[in-house]
Amino acid sequence: MPYLSIENLHASYGKTPVLTGIGFSVEKGEIISLIGPSGSGKSTLLRVLVGLNKPNSGTISLGGQTIDYTNRQTLRRARDRFAIVFQQFNLFQNMTALKNVTIAPVKVKGRKAAEVEKEAVTLLEKVGLGDKLNAYPDELSGGQQQRVAIARALALKPDILLLDEVTSALDPELVKEVLDTVSLLAREGMTMVIVSHEMAFVRQVSTKVVFMDEGKAVEIGPPAEILDRPKTDRAREFMAKILRH
Repeated sequence: MPYLSIENLHASYGKTPVLTGIGFSVEKGEIISLIGPSGSGKSTLLRVLVGLNKPNSGTISLGGQTIDYTNRQTLRRARDRFAIVFQQFNLFQNMTALKNVTIAPVKVKGRKAAEVEKEAVTLLEKVGLGDKLNAYPDELSGGQQQRVAIARALALKPDILLLDEVTSALDPELVKEVLDTVSLLAREGMTMVIVSHEMAFVRQVSTKVVFMDEGKAVEIGPPAEILDRPKTDRAREFMAKILRH
């Protein structure tokens, strides 16, 4: 049984369809990269998984249990198992890096502050920011802020980490430090679903790639297969354009 199963999922913004029957599965410890043209539904899919957008129809199951996105209690339990990191860092500007990482586990989950702070220090050290615990966001580079955002998500102890174009808002020289952090998490066995346009990174870190177009999973397979030997005309057209640059 797959760890995460998405079947025939439909979602829309108003009357505009965005996801139109997408489906794929994720095994525990897998790194799934979602690629495809702008507007293909990649970010929307992540938002649906965490309940920020409601699905119109279809089934999402996690650990063998179907998530009912219309039930507040069920949705809350599902949200406890996902954590998402967005393109923009969304850090609290009036809080230090350490406080940004500790606030949700303490305030939302009611955990003991001392215990959470100890874990947060370890997480910030893991992402290479052990010397920035007391720095405020405006004292950090974009790459450092995004690594704080990743540590903040990890502090929630998610089963699956969702990363939505986490390097797109960064200057090119800062991209590598964030991708190195994600690669470290991959080596440690964190299950992740990643939206990315960094094809070299997708090739390196993914166990499976999903090429999306018009809200569907057009092709699914290992990175080398999807990036180098796509089967459909639409995937070949996309790869020819994106890998040329």
